[in-house]
Amino acid sequence: MQVQNPTHISKTVVWLMAVISGLVVANNYYNQPLLGLIAKDFDISETAAGKISVLTQLGYAFGLLLIVPLGDKFFRKKLILTDLLLVFGALLWMTFATDVWMLYAASLLIGITSVIPQLFVPIAAELSSEEQKSGNIGLVVSGLLLGILLSRFVGGIVGELWGWRTMYGIAAGLMLVVWLFVYKMLPVLQPNFKGTYIELMRSVAYLAKTQPVLQLASFRGAMAFGSMCALFTTLVFHMERPPFEVGASVVGSFGLAGAVGALAAAKVGKLENKISLNRIILYALLILIGSWGFTYFAGNTYWGLIVGVILIDLGVQSSHIMNQTNYFLLKTTAVNRLNTVYMVSYFIGGSLGTWLASVAWQYAQWEGVCTVGVVMGLLALTAHILFSKKVISN
Repeated sequence: MQVQNPTHISKTVVWLMAVISGLVVANNYYNQPLLGLIAKDFDISETAAGKISVLTQLGYAFGLLLIVPLGDKFFRKKLILTDLLLVFGALLWMTFATDVWMLYAASLLIGITSVIPQLFVPIAAELSSEEQKSGNIGLVVSGLLLGILLSRFVGGIVGELWGWRTMYGIAAGLMLVVWLFVYKMLPVLQPNFKGTYIELMRSVAYLAKTQPVLQLASFRGAMAFGSMCALFTTLVFHMERPPFEVGASVVGSFGLAGAVGALAAAKVGKLENKISLNRIILYALLILIGSWGFTYFAGNTYWGLIVGVILIDLGVQSSHIMNQTNYFLLKTTAVNRLNTVYMVSYFIGGSLGTWLASVAWQYAQWEGVCTVGVVMGLLALTAHILFSKKVISN
């Protein structure tokens, strides 16, 4: 039976992809407010527990590299349904892990398999008109971002009330519900690449080497996301100590503050009619760098951390949406491969930020973490100022 690609996408399906994106990507971030509980349960150091976040983000980068390009080669609906079953299995393994190596392995697999949102974003871009493109991308990305932020809140509450294992058990159950919705509602899209897997991966490398717009967007995204991960990975350790001395539920509630910034970021696409894309990114990166002023100078107060979290999420997510809008304007059908290059870079940056922040925390505590965040933000800003006017979408 021949399958014809739909020529447009309904708002209902866009909303469905936004909600599912949030639920799936949340699997990568439940661990952040739970690291303290996991460290106590397995009697390991904070640094050892922090490796769970590093491995999850590295796993996500591997999944983006190895799985997302397949969206151009295979039917995306079938690929997503298969991947959801793998996510379910990884979450169950995490739930019943009895040794530290199991935690690490399951975290890596959760990251590898929780890449479905990055199959949704190209669908939204591919089936949207030029006028709707940034808005629909923004909606799906907003669902993803809210999933990242609210997962910390939900994870902290559930972990403190019923234990960290319960959170992963609930997440596994949610993946079965998501599977049913994808099966019933997601449209079937024809593949647009007929070569071998090796040829597919070579084309990913070719895009990475030959597209300056994609290269710049990838570097900006990596540094900005690394800056944000530096904050959220170590926030739980910072707040377990004086003057706060609070648990996972309070730390997780900062995800609600971040949600304010993410919701605001979802509207940045509407500014393109008045402000150029490059200028929006410039302002977003300045907001990101400025957020660290609050987390450093007022980092021992609740209001300082709340303002810092709101601003860092606003800056990172605004630049993220504009980065994706920028490279999806390139005249090519290789939408999943473009997204692969960007998102692999994005999460390598996140892993780098997480690792550097863990090391900085070990040697210089909160001051070291803030230094990591500011430096990564400045690197993104410097690259944008130097190169944004030299590259254009064509």
